[in-house]
Amino acid sequence: MDLRKLKTLIDLVAESDIEELEVTEGESKVRIVKSSANAQNHVMMMQPQAAYAQHLQASAAPVAAAPAVAAPAVPEGHIVKSPMVGTFYRSSAPGSPAFVEVGKEVKEGETLCIIEAMKLLNEIDADKSGVIKQILVENGQPVEYGQPLFVIG
Repeated sequence: MDLRKLKTLIDLVAESDIEELEVTEGESKVRIVKSSANAQNHVMMMQPQAAYAQHLQASAAPVAAAPAVAAPAVPEGHIVKSPMVGTFYRSSAPGSPAFVEVGKEVKEGETLCIIEAMKLLNEIDADKSGVIKQILVENGQPVEYGQPLFVIG
């Protein structure tokens, strides 16, 4: 599914009274759930076979209250956020050098990382020129839509 379509769907849910939206396109399925007015929207992308198994696991799991956590310090600088749900990779292949390191100067449009989503590798480019101050995600870590990835100063 196209990233622009996903963004449009997320905005539609966020700006309306809709609590949940599920869209199937070909073999891909997207489910957007608004958990509360204060919480960020959750986006789940899954293969059709995985959808049923995940639904069973979620309905069987008991609901536990989330412990109160102190808000993390907000890093100073321009934050590059994930435009999609997927797996974060710092390099183009295992063993290859990372696209960027802390302290490296980047230009707008330069590739910062790759996010793998539904077996597609999506290059994430810098949307601002500057110096990489922080890398907020570990290589191979799953990321959510809107999750901060880099801080550019």
